[in-house]
Amino acid sequence: MRIIILGAGRVGESVAETMVSEANDITVVDPDPERLRMLEDRLDLRGVAGNGIQPSVLRGAGAQDCDLFIACTPQDETNLVACKIAHDVFGIPTTIARLRSPEFRQGDKLLEKDGFAVDHVICPEESVTRTIHQLIEYPEALQVVKFSQSQAHLIVVRVSAGSYLANHSIAEFRAHRADVPMRIVGIYRRDQELPVAAETRVQAGDEVFVLTGRETVRAALHTIGNPDRPVRRVMIAGGGKVGLRLARGLVGKCEVKILENNRKRCDYLASELPPEMLVLQGDGTDEELLLDENVADMDLFIAVTNDDEDNILSAMLAKRMGARRVIALINRRAYADLMQGSTIDIAISPAHAVIGELLMHVRRGAVAAVHSLRGGTAEALEGVAHGDAKTSHLVGRRIEQIKLPAGARIGAIVRGEGSSAHTVVPTHDVVIEPDDHVIIFLPNKRMVREVEKLFQVRATFL
Repeated sequence: MRIIILGAGRVGESVAETMVSEANDITVVDPDPERLRMLEDRLDLRGVAGNGIQPSVLRGAGAQDCDLFIACTPQDETNLVACKIAHDVFGIPTTIARLRSPEFRQGDKLLEKDGFAVDHVICPEESVTRTIHQLIEYPEALQVVKFSQSQAHLIVVRVSAGSYLANHSIAEFRAHRADVPMRIVGIYRRDQELPVAAETRVQAGDEVFVLTGRETVRAALHTIGNPDRPVRRVMIAGGGKVGLRLARGLVGKCEVKILENNRKRCDYLASELPPEMLVLQGDGTDEELLLDENVADMDLFIAVTNDDEDNILSAMLAKRMGARRVIALINRRAYADLMQGSTIDIAISPAHAVIGELLMHVRRGAVAAVHSLRGGTAEALEGVAHGDAKTSHLVGRRIEQIKLPAGARIGAIVRGEGSSAHTVVPTHDVVIEPDDHVIIFLPNKRMVREVEKLFQVRATFL
């Protein structure tokens, strides 16, 4: 697939890095030649220096032969205009725009073909906020991913010392908790993948990836992770766009304190939020301030400033001072990877949060959803099984008959539509039916192309 990415900032760089690894033909457009040279030295792509809203620049980037155009500069106005030109001048079939303003949402008339011609909207800030709210809803989880209108959930949870799973084999655990339909699809110990086999013995502290239905998410979490303790008190370091979005979503749900260094921004936050939310002028790395504001009593400390180093330091400090759980927003993916498994419970990358939304547009076959896991090294893919036993690689076959790459696992099947939809946790003899949504865990994204072929029907399919 030929893809043009407008903008070589942190989001654009992360998008380019992911798309290049998918064996696509990538061109990045940015006014900064030095930044482009650095990308070209590191990644297999082409850089074009110039203003991306100028047709001559886009023509030089190969827009006339482009399949997908992604505008992810920091300015909404630039992204909107660029998508309009990409569609109207060059006829690029699919356009995606990064839009930070809540005024523009997916489905708005202004974004239709006779408007700005934006097919899909991505907003890293909104994706980060949604991710954090899911972690507040399920406080034992390290990550929560939803499939097929939330019918199925993939949850990542650290095995607690008090769990029956600790120091037992998977077979023993299945027999002990047969009442909770769930399927373990991945196990990691100190970043090393373990085989998901009946005889595999799990230890406290291991990260376990589990697929289960919507109704059994909490039961699955309780059987593996620490006892559920709801999040009631939250401290947010950073009152920018993400901090404000988070606070607004927590109105009436939690006690919230916001730390913000800028006095004018504090005044704005105080005017936008209800009076019961306390806005304090101060630095999240100020130990005395955290002590005065009882950070040790916080169920959750969230560092979401624009500075990675400040977020890392304040989250580590809050954890050391007694905050039960800490989350740090980290833009640099290298930093985020380093922080995994540290005193910071969860490190979130804004760019990484939107990668799954973009990957759906470069996947082949009947792929309905894609979620990037473990810093982009693994994936969970949802595809729809079309056809019949003669035309499909899946329909009419038992799970044990489906040839998957070594390590890939079918974790759940969502069957039916609307109110009749339900999640089937597959065993070896479950048969795939037409229009089943099949969710597969891939420990290595290099397996993607082989798995995509399973959802492609033969030429005789009508």
